[in-house]
Amino acid sequence: MEFSSFLTSLGTSFIIFIILMLLFTWLSAKRGNAVVYYPNRILKGLEPWEGGLKTRNPLAWIREALSSTEQDVINMSGIDTAVYFVFLGTVLGILVLSGVVLLLVLLPTASTDDEVKKNAKSTTSKGTFNDLDKLSMANIEERSPRLWAFLIAVYWVSLVTYVLSWKAYKRVSALRANALMSPEVKPEQFAVLVRDLPDVTPGQTRKEQVDSYFKSIYPDTFYRSLVVTNNKKVDKIWAELEGYRKKLARTEAIYEESIRKGNSEGKRPTNKTGFLGLCGKQVDSIEYYNEKIKKMTQKLEAEQKVTLREKQLGAALVFFTDRVTAALAAQRLHAQMVDKWTVTDAPEPRQLIWTNLTIKFFVRIVRQYMVYVLVFLTIVFYMIPIGFISAITTLENLRKLLPFLKPIVDQVQIKTVLEAYLPQLALIIFLALLPMFLLFLSKIEGIPSGSHVIRAASGKYFYFSVLNVFIGVTIGGTLFDTLKSVEEEPNSLVPLLAKSLPGNATFFITFVALKFFVGYGLELSRIVPLIMYHLRRKYLCKSEAEIREAWFPGDISYATRVPSDMLIITIVLCYSVIAPMIIPFGVLYFALGWLVLRNQALKVYVPSYESYGRMWPHMHTRIMGALLLYQVTMLGYFGVIQFYYTPILIPAPILSLLFYYVCRRKFYNAFCHTALEVASQELKETPNMELIFRSYIPPSLIPEKQEDEQFEGALSRVSRTGTFV
Repeated sequence: MEFSSFLTSLGTSFIIFIILMLLFTWLSAKRGNAVVYYPNRILKGLEPWEGGLKTRNPLAWIREALSSTEQDVINMSGIDTAVYFVFLGTVLGILVLSGVVLLLVLLPTASTDDEVKKNAKSTTSKGTFNDLDKLSMANIEERSPRLWAFLIAVYWVSLVTYVLSWKAYKRVSALRANALMSPEVKPEQFAVLVRDLPDVTPGQTRKEQVDSYFKSIYPDTFYRSLVVTNNKKVDKIWAELEGYRKKLARTEAIYEESIRKGNSEGKRPTNKTGFLGLCGKQVDSIEYYNEKIKKMTQKLEAEQKVTLREKQLGAALVFFTDRVTAALAAQRLHAQMVDKWTVTDAPEPRQLIWTNLTIKFFVRIVRQYMVYVLVFLTIVFYMIPIGFISAITTLENLRKLLPFLKPIVDQVQIKTVLEAYLPQLALIIFLALLPMFLLFLSKIEGIPSGSHVIRAASGKYFYFSVLNVFIGVTIGGTLFDTLKSVEEEPNSLVPLLAKSLPGNATFFITFVALKFFVGYGLELSRIVPLIMYHLRRKYLCKSEAEIREAWFPGDISYATRVPSDMLIITIVLCYSVIAPMIIPFGVLYFALGWLVLRNQALKVYVPSYESYGRMWPHMHTRIMGALLLYQVTMLGYFGVIQFYYTPILIPAPILSLLFYYVCRRKFYNAFCHTALEVASQELKETPNMELIFRSYIPPSLIPEKQEDEQFEGALSRVSRTGTFV
């Protein structure tokens, strides 16, 4: 890539962002698009536009994002989102404070040396990118005293990371504690999840087993238990019933629309009862679906009774009348054997993965290690195609491999665009295929809650990204370009890889720029969700429920967003001293991300769960992992360029490990469990234990008719032999 192409790529990315921002300003001001750009505010009963639409400034969203407080974010999107902004602010602070010193000291130090002129082949850019090479360590002569400045800079970046991440940990701990001390009643604070129940003794029901066990330990505060059941069949019937209800609502909406169009009696919709509605008897749709709903309701009620009586499994939710007892129970060892009576904090009702609750202790361990092996194999085998992609998606290599493309790629305009974006776009598209697979692997480990699955998938995605993108691209691109040199001199591999780092910085600078300009531009403009919403509303949606489903935004997608951010901080840290020019791009990425996502958190995204900041320890671990990789990279790089005082860097990774250990010991336990001093805070009102209990009943087991005496009789029978009291 030539320097002019690099500048062109940055300019093009910036222009794309400006265009997307102007599109957002124009489209978000139209009332018909409010549900796409302000769904969070609409769902909370607020006006989409603060201060009214007519007087609204086109850049008002920037002012609103900058002036919003942490409490505003908590009110609109919850503690987890506020913690995510603590992460963004912390990383931004690390890069800004590091950049102030590194840019002012290292750039003049590098630019005033002349190693690039002496050896034009000192980087993998082969002399075509010398304008940026002169601003990196590639321009510093081996064993030069100037390297002292770069060595000290490694410790400066490390020190800034230690200080700011420590402050962030304390801040997030306070946020979590304040949220858990809230006087508002939260069902999950009165419940624990009990897994690995032992076999029931003869003559005793599962319900009696659980109740007697916990009544003996907590006689004064035990409320009742909810034994997990096999809901596979009842879930299927319930889903079918809900499907008919949606079809009925759609059919009634079509009928009402026909009346509004001028036909006083309207045209009643009809459908065929055969395969996919393509064959069979023609019937009145409203009557047909009403009849189906009636039959399915009866079928559901019958299956609910069978499920409650006969399909009890080896896990339960146990409820207590106060928060302190629930917090104590979740932290205690209840049985001498580790694989019996495993008690943990209960997740939110909406987070429970019911099918995972009954997986046995040792089965979970086996699954966990099997998933680790699968992830390892995925990383290894993904590294091959990613390294291959990074190697072949350069114009020079494309000309060699696909000669028929020469007339196209040699055109000036096309050549500039392809040089700027082709390798980075290929990499981004390739990475987009992975998250769903990692979420699936995390789920089959036996994890009981949705937020925990997301945290697990996020960790896997981070390690995958670092090993395949950061290391894979560096090694793959270098080996492809220097294969002949390595064949002639195998011992030259390590020096070649080390000396390739400054040249590879240009790829990653463009990668980061593409992510924040184009990525955040698309995030802000919401072009794809807007188009999908209008297409679905015009051609597919009839009922209000279908319209709402078309515009509902979902959550902020931590499973992919956090690992992507972690990849950027890893890249920027690792190249911060080698090629300090990458730091401003990292600052722009996180500053723009903070601004755009602040707007999205306040107005767009709707949280799908609340874990009270339990993602933070995982974020902190990955920040420390990035710092450790940076320090090891610098230690190796200084060694390769034969700087005599390289051993001075040996304590750096040791200090990072020690700092991580101290943070883990001081803060982590409060994220695993609720501290008793937090749980002991008084509530605003006496909790309604019946409502807390019923909030955990699966939707498929909630009775259709609460006043149905026959069903209530079944519930009372279940109180002796089944799931609910």
